[in-house]
Amino acid sequence: QVQLVESGGGLVQAGGSLRLSCAASGSRFSINAMDWYRQAPGKQREWTASITRAGIVNYVDSVKGRFTISRDNAKNTMYLQMNALKLEDTGVYYCHAIPFSGMPGWGQGTQVTVSS
Repeated sequence: QVQLVESGGGLVQAGGSLRLSCAASGSRFSINAMDWYRQAPGKQREWTASITRAGIVNYVDSVKGRFTISRDNAKNTMYLQMNALKLEDTGVYYCHAIPFSGMPGWGQGTQVTVSS
């Protein structure tokens, strides 16, 4: 099973920026799609952004124009550049990866807190 480790979370003021990283390892097979999910306090985990191995991206409407997902296939690493952060972006951000074969994996999450 693929193992994922997120990093880059922290405390930032509204309007600021953060860059999250997700490093993948352990899978015998290349990673196909990768996603970011987030879970705000008291809410369900929600899909936030995705990127295919070919680089096709999609975003939830609430982050379009502010977040940019990218990946480096050679490094098995995915990124999420978050700009113009809002209070409602606060939550735990999780990395999710789907290999071409085998079980998908989840990271342990990284906390993002946006303050006013």
